[in-house]
Amino acid sequence: MTWDWKKKLNRKIRLADEALDKYLPAESTMPPTVHKAMRYSVFAGGKRLRPILVMAAAEAVGGRDEDVLPAACALEMIHTYSLIHDDLPAMDNDDFRRGRPTNHKVFGEAMAILAGDGLLTAAFEVLAQQSSAAGIAPGLVLKVIGEVAVAAGTLGMIGGQVADMEAMNRQVSIELLNYIHTHKTGALCRAAVRSGAILGGANPGQLEALTGYAENLGLAFQITDDILDIEGDPAKIGKDVGSDQRNQKATFPAIYGLEESKAMAEQTVSKALQALECFGPEADLLRDIVRYILDRDS
Repeated sequence: MTWDWKKKLNRKIRLADEALDKYLPAESTMPPTVHKAMRYSVFAGGKRLRPILVMAAAEAVGGRDEDVLPAACALEMIHTYSLIHDDLPAMDNDDFRRGRPTNHKVFGEAMAILAGDGLLTAAFEVLAQQSSAAGIAPGLVLKVIGEVAVAAGTLGMIGGQVADMEAMNRQVSIELLNYIHTHKTGALCRAAVRSGAILGGANPGQLEALTGYAENLGLAFQITDDILDIEGDPAKIGKDVGSDQRNQKATFPAIYGLEESKAMAEQTVSKALQALECFGPEADLLRDIVRYILDRDS
């Protein structure tokens, strides 16, 4: 990453963090325990990939960061809720997330479930506030709310999680593996890019190109995530490695092998970059993000 790339990225992360702090209830808000639990996971040091994608997509079509912050924060809240629930003993049973004890290890299973529920509900409350952004038509906000709802639901992220759980301890087809990854991880990445583009005023051609970019980015992210579960440094990724293998989960390395999975990640990144060929430098941040995915170590 160049210094300018880092500087731009850090500015967007700072904007997202400040907005999340504003939108989430204070820890002292009654009942305080659930709000502490919500904030514990939201501010545990995530990459903020989804809010950055919302802002970067808006930027690519001429929109402004400040005008899409509600949508950016809503996507991060939904993502965080999914992590809290994924870590529960009934699902992945993970003890650490982002280098810290998982939510249920700190607050108990019941409170972790409620904290996740609270974040999902708060996300749509915040998303509704998008309508107050200057110059954004209410119809576009309604369209984005629908996009995010589908991406987070049983036809998107939840559907992918269900398929992932049901695939444990058994061989799966390539088709099912692709379904799991394009839904469990890819759906929210796709919704983030499309939300930013729609709210930023994208024309149909731009939206189609950005959708292709998002779909390949989401797949590349998940493939590298599978690889990191084998090769990653626990100190850097913030959780134990090898859990996919222990749980006999459906992953790209399990089906294709490690080297072929790495080649597939490179191919999907190339496809994502090709989808942006109709854009100029206004989409450079999106290009840098997908290139970074190949080199990430956490």
